[in-house]
Amino acid sequence: MTLSGLSNLQQRVVSAVILIVAVLCLTWIGGFAFRLLAAAIASAMLFEWISMTPGGLKPGHRVLAFALFAAVAAGLLFGLGAMSMLVVILVAGVAASIIAETGGQGLWVAKGFGYAAFSGFALAFLRGDADSGLIAILFLFAVVWLTDIMAYFTGRFFGGAKLAPSISPGKTWSGAIGGTIGGVAAGMIVASMAGTASYGIFVVALALSIVSQLGDLFESHIKRQAGVKDSSHLIPGHGGVMDRVDGLVAAAIALYVIGALGGRLNNPASILF
Repeated sequence: MTLSGLSNLQQRVVSAVILIVAVLCLTWIGGFAFRLLAAAIASAMLFEWISMTPGGLKPGHRVLAFALFAAVAAGLLFGLGAMSMLVVILVAGVAASIIAETGGQGLWVAKGFGYAAFSGFALAFLRGDADSGLIAILFLFAVVWLTDIMAYFTGRFFGGAKLAPSISPGKTWSGAIGGTIGGVAAGMIVASMAGTASYGIFVVALALSIVSQLGDLFESHIKRQAGVKDSSHLIPGHGGVMDRVDGLVAAAIALYVIGALGGRLNNPASILF
């Protein structure tokens, strides 16, 4: 039986299991394999963003935007340093925005280009090639995934006041609080197993849980602007890639910034783990 022959819930479960196993395997391998994953996520995000462009984007502009983003993906794949990657992202993003501006969509494309590029950038440099990078990504996954899971179940169980009804009517304050508690607990378990648990890591886990929920709301806001329910239908039962990684990439960018503020642009995880 194919995925299309399963119920929506069954599709969600099967797709989730396959994705989690694949992502964890690539995370464990690291190196080029994980950079490929980061580049693929970023590319899919830009594809979905441009597909949601209000009023559409001219085919020629689409091709040029993706061609410019190919430079960003190539930089990730071939391991350019952080400063070089930031220059590539800036130059390619500005060029794509100028091209899109001729069709009246420059700002929209600029936001999408930056969102996708910095998401892939943060994921790739957080993982890096060191053991600290592996711990950082597993810590990130634990916080974000458990925040999402616990927010869903506690929100359904307790209900109550809406978190942001004009953006995402289904989310509640009880879900947000429950998700935060679950995400922080999961992050601290991973940190304890790695021998890196501390008050500082607790604060980081708390911040990432909150940021991941803000990332979810940000993507809901973008979809409302675009007038769509899902960012795409790439993942059976789940919608699009952006629908699955909205909280993850927001938290990844935040975690990268925390490490980078310590002066570790190329290996931000080392200052934390």
